[in-house]
Amino acid sequence: MIRMTEPSKITNAPDHQPAAGGIAARARASVGPKYLSGLNPEQREAVETLDGPVLVLAGAGTGKTRVLTTRIAHILSQGRARPAEILSVTFTNKAAREMKHRLGQMLGHAVEGMPWLGTFHSIGGRILRVHAELAQLKSNFTVLDVDDQVRLLKQLLQAENIDDKRWPARMLAGLIDGWKNRGLMPSQVPSGEAAVFANGKGGKLYASYQERLKILNAADFGDLLLENIRIFREHPDILRQYQQRFKFILVDEYQDTNVAQYLWLRLLSQAPASTKAVIPGRVEDANPESGDESSARDSGSAPSAHPGMTVAAAGPTKNICCVGDDDQSIYGWRGAEVDNILRFEHDFPGAKVIRLERNYRSTGHILAAASHLIAHNEGRLGKTLRTEDQDGEKVTVTGSWDSEEEARGIGEEIEQLQRQGEKLNEIAILVRASYQMREFEDRFVTLGLPYRVIGGPRFYERAEIRDALAYLRVINSPADDLAFERIVNTPKRGLGDATVQMLHDHARKRRIPLFEAARAVVETDELKPKARGSLRDLITQFDRWRVQREVTAHTDLAQIVLDESGYTEMWQKDRSADAAGRLENLKELVRSMEEFENLQGFLEHISLVMDRDGGAEDDAVSLMTLHSAKGLEFDNVFLPGWEEGLFPSQRTLDEQGRAGLEEERRLGHVGLTRARRRAMIYFATNRRIHGTWSTTIPSRFLDELPAANVEITESKGGSAWGGTGGYGASRFDDMEAFGSSYSTPGWQRAQANRNRGGGRTGGGSGGFEEEAASFSSSSSPDFGSFSSRRRGPLTIEGELVAKSTGTTSEFSLEDRVFHQKFGYGRVTKIDGNKLTIAFDKAGEKKVVDSFVQRA
Repeated sequence: MIRMTEPSKITNAPDHQPAAGGIAARARASVGPKYLSGLNPEQREAVETLDGPVLVLAGAGTGKTRVLTTRIAHILSQGRARPAEILSVTFTNKAAREMKHRLGQMLGHAVEGMPWLGTFHSIGGRILRVHAELAQLKSNFTVLDVDDQVRLLKQLLQAENIDDKRWPARMLAGLIDGWKNRGLMPSQVPSGEAAVFANGKGGKLYASYQERLKILNAADFGDLLLENIRIFREHPDILRQYQQRFKFILVDEYQDTNVAQYLWLRLLSQAPASTKAVIPGRVEDANPESGDESSARDSGSAPSAHPGMTVAAAGPTKNICCVGDDDQSIYGWRGAEVDNILRFEHDFPGAKVIRLERNYRSTGHILAAASHLIAHNEGRLGKTLRTEDQDGEKVTVTGSWDSEEEARGIGEEIEQLQRQGEKLNEIAILVRASYQMREFEDRFVTLGLPYRVIGGPRFYERAEIRDALAYLRVINSPADDLAFERIVNTPKRGLGDATVQMLHDHARKRRIPLFEAARAVVETDELKPKARGSLRDLITQFDRWRVQREVTAHTDLAQIVLDESGYTEMWQKDRSADAAGRLENLKELVRSMEEFENLQGFLEHISLVMDRDGGAEDDAVSLMTLHSAKGLEFDNVFLPGWEEGLFPSQRTLDEQGRAGLEEERRLGHVGLTRARRRAMIYFATNRRIHGTWSTTIPSRFLDELPAANVEITESKGGSAWGGTGGYGASRFDDMEAFGSSYSTPGWQRAQANRNRGGGRTGGGSGGFEEEAASFSSSSSPDFGSFSSRRRGPLTIEGELVAKSTGTTSEFSLEDRVFHQKFGYGRVTKIDGNKLTIAFDKAGEKKVVDSFVQRA
């Protein structure tokens, strides 16, 4: 156990410290804690600055996890607080486990007694279970996942006679989740927002949903914090208890917090003496005299960061330390507010801001490229990553004819890395959109390259696992209607939709859970004898299992339930090819319960777990989206799809404008900084999106990379611009006539290369302005307008396709031809061995004659 000083000594620590020049103090200073060794000056300052609000701006790879854990160790070793007096909040269970593990290593033993180290939802859920009655719940309430939410909302839509095809339940679930992320109860939802669903019924459905959750003794993820906030607001004495309990608050990934998380933290971070707090939706409290929010700002209150939310006469703050990186805020689409970190100094006056800029992950060229890219954002606090290690290899940019060639080229690059001794586990492909993965998966299957898709279906989302969990949930909470409905006729018991509907009607009229409705119905003659007998047997089984729960280990109970319910037998009799695998999954489920003390702890873990474990021991290429890659790092990172419309996403630009563009740029920064040694960017001129081919232009982000740190390379997948593809000279190699008065340094370098006959612009000597110009082909008419918006008028003359090799084509005008990719078409123009073909379905394309045949 960690030995701590008495509570009174902690409280009055400043009054009982030894004299500055005392022998004990000098002896301690001369030795110094071992956990501080190896920290750079900025890291050490972040660890040792314990008093008052602190914001640690920790760039990618700068050791933020080490700073957080070392800070906790420092607080404990200095006797400033007991383990149970530290609130340390993370975003994932994996991060929480990592912190506990590192703390154990630093302090030389396992860390005990840190109950308040966990995710926002796990800590919020723990507080809510203690005060469940204040939220009209019981302490054993069920935490619903998204699937259960949607099913419940479908029931509400049916009850209101709303067409769920026109107004999908999943859409309503998204709206409600967004409102909860902003800390809004049903009565606080703006009328304009409530009106967007079902002709104005959105607000009413939200209220009905919350009422139904209380009847089911259930909460969703949003409630775990929303109900906390409501309890804290309505019961200041309870808020004061937690304010007094937590002497230190530490927050990881602060840039990813949403409004509800922000409110929750602001409430807990105020000094216990403060009687007023952060109150959502009560602008009138901003200034008791004038009711004017702007007056509140002028009078010294922390300004409101969000509409409908006011910080009312906030008291002094305690020792709160938030660690984050505004340059890595990439979750705005799910409610994260980058303004939370940008406004930290306003929210916590007198806050100390410490920047961690030394990167311990990536090479110099990668850091320079990432820093130069993110510097184009206006909404940032500002910092520049640096390294004291070698520059390493330059970031490479490779163009390809289409997305299939892009996949081939990356596949060959990976095989080359493998031949050089690189581990596949140290190779990752980070895509902007999940649909990009298919071509890589197809290519890897062809090559026999092992790979894993990160972020795919999870173990606990499989049908057989959800069924088994539903049985256990009903045992744990009889009011869990959604779980009971899922398994009432699984395996088949002769209880069809009519029976379930009867139970729903009875439950709704009596305002009781389905299970209790079933218990009442089996005592009447409303059901047919066979169905009534089956339902009575099921209720008897659940009653017996609940009694066994008190005297039987939860792992044994799970096995008993699966056997006695007939669920295991159902899959044993199943003759489908995947039945054996499903049975193995059920065995694995029972084994996975061994790590938990009881059934409720296991079920809560399932509800809260956010990360995917397992598979790391297999050597395989990691394939994932850029969003999924946050927090990971690899030696070699491929970044395909850097094209306008895909990255940055056109949908994001349309919906969020400049804010969306800046978040997309932060996403690019995150992608680059995942790489330790090599970062390789790819783009394609043609991409097939949902079965339709589209001509694309390179991403504007390429122009924002520094030329000195980037090298242009040829695709290894058979480029349409020459090289191994046999398509003639590369468009990178020889541009005949730029014909422009454009005079940026990049343009001048391009002209100088052309005048020297300088071949490629690789080697980092050329920027990306000239590359962008070369891709402004006649098939991409809007590129000129895109360039003019950012760089002024741009006129490009000369041939914009691969230069003719001088050979004569065997085809003639009007010949009917067939192309493997574009199908049938007619030749409309001939230039050497280059054909312009009007395809029946794909439109007009320019192709090389060796890739077509007479129809």
